[in-house]
Amino acid sequence: MREYTYGPFRSRRLGLSLGINVLASYKLCTYNCVYCEIGLTKKENLVSPNYRIKLPPSSNFRKELKSILTYVPHLNSITFGYNGEPTLNENLLDFFEIADNVRNELDWKNKKPILTLFTNSSTLYDDKVRGRVKKFELVLAKLDAANEEDFKRTNRPNHETPKIEVIINSLAELKKEMLRENKLAIQILVFASYKDSFLPNNNSKNIQDLAFALKKIQPDIIQIYSTARIPAEYFVYAIDDEKKREIAAIFKEIINNEKIEIIVY
Repeated sequence: MREYTYGPFRSRRLGLSLGINVLASYKLCTYNCVYCEIGLTKKENLVSPNYRIKLPPSSNFRKELKSILTYVPHLNSITFGYNGEPTLNENLLDFFEIADNVRNELDWKNKKPILTLFTNSSTLYDDKVRGRVKKFELVLAKLDAANEEDFKRTNRPNHETPKIEVIINSLAELKKEMLRENKLAIQILVFASYKDSFLPNNNSKNIQDLAFALKKIQPDIIQIYSTARIPAEYFVYAIDDEKKREIAAIFKEIINNEKIEIIVY
């Protein structure tokens, strides 16, 4: 039975990806997003971005990882995330270093898989957290809203979470601090709503605000996508490809930087 790894599986954004969970067996997160594809965050597990756990890897992590990677010589990504917010674990870099060492011990058919981190961006105001995060070769950072109303409605953060303006500024700082060869991708999940009383984040104000936030952050990559599995809330549903392309066009016009890759999934 595996303790830390998931897959490998085909990812829309990463190719063949092996998931790494650095948290406990239950979801631990600073958000309770309406669209979350791993379900609602329980009240007791919706924690402050200041909350930290110390959960170092057991000796089994190296063995488990090596046993899987030996048989997958064409892997594209070793991806940290999937069961909540991984930066809540103070031992994140212990996992990173072991994964890096194991990766470098093996032969690969093509390029070595990249070390990727998913984060919802809520903890990046912390200098120590950014210091850990910036070591990853690809950081997939969440930003679904760029004003406080849409942020609270969409991500339903713990009440101690900084305002969205602080999170946007933290992402801009992270981009400046990252090594040139490492990449920052901003992930934006845009959805629609069946519920008349619930305004989804595909509204024109939020899209405009996101465009200006992205212009400030200057990431390497912008990923626009929608729900592909069953969301946490019944009233959430995916936007179509035409709407995604419209959003991409708005971003492109406002950001006005050809070096930033905008990808629609």
